[in-house]
Amino acid sequence: MNAAIGATEGLELRIVVAVMDQGGNLAGLLRMGGSFLASSDYTQWKAWTAASFSILTHDFAAHMDNESAHVRDGIAVHQQVSCLPGGIPLFKDGVLVGAIGVSGGTGEQDISRASAGADAITG
Repeated sequence: MNAAIGATEGLELRIVVAVMDQGGNLAGLLRMGGSFLASSDYTQWKAWTAASFSILTHDFAAHMDNESAHVRDGIAVHQQVSCLPGGIPLFKDGVLVGAIGVSGGTGEQDISRASAGADAITG
């Protein structure tokens, strides 16, 4: 989480970072002062989605295009499902160990900060 926060240095950016374990349980949350209130929820939903489906959240919508309408509709109504950019599944030796989510910037900024956090966690 600190690596994701550290990647904001020099930017007028306030983010929230969440890390989930492979079961979608919150393992940590770090909120920068001045970040958007809603970012605390969005970052957890991004991490939860990435852990639940083992997919980058910005690829999730395209992935769902391959599913039937009733599957898409059923998944879309789940409160914690997010296709917003910034959720990354975490793998160690090919095994899902959790996910990280970042919220508070543009989609590209969230992806970049989540990637910095993911790299620090998975080495």
